[in-house]
Amino acid sequence: MGLGGYLAARTDAEHFGSERRREEEEVETIPAAEKLEVYNILRGYGLAADDAHKVTSAISADRKRWVDFMMRFELGLEEPTRARAPVSALTIGGSYVIGGLVPLIPYMLVSESARALYVSAAVTAFALFVFGAVKGSLTGVSSIRSAIQTVAIGGIAAAFAFVIARWVAG
Repeated sequence: MGLGGYLAARTDAEHFGSERRREEEEVETIPAAEKLEVYNILRGYGLAADDAHKVTSAISADRKRWVDFMMRFELGLEEPTRARAPVSALTIGGSYVIGGLVPLIPYMLVSESARALYVSAAVTAFALFVFGAVKGSLTGVSSIRSAIQTVAIGGIAAAFAFVIARWVAG
């Protein structure tokens, strides 16, 4: 999973780079069409025609600023930071390791597997509740609502995984 996060971040950076090169080429080879795109974007934000012409002229006077504007406002892309790929890999990989240990630890500490299943379910539900509450408080949503929603979704996912595992094990 960490490798997937790394590759996704690298792909974002490569996509940004290829789109930037394309915009730079278009600014060079078809400047009138690119200026019209800037003008139309500005008009779309409600600028009057005269103001949009003035701002278009100012933006297109500096090639870097012009390409930056097109990347942000035409394509909706912002340059990813260089550290994003390794940080993403460590964050996602570490989260999967820690998240995977939560339901497994009871099996390491409880000798009877049926009892360990119940302890694992309780510990996992508690962890999901805490995670959901923290997520809710960080996103400005009701902490209790977010916690209950996270437990419900995690519980449904766990139930499906359990049923599939039992089915496969036969």
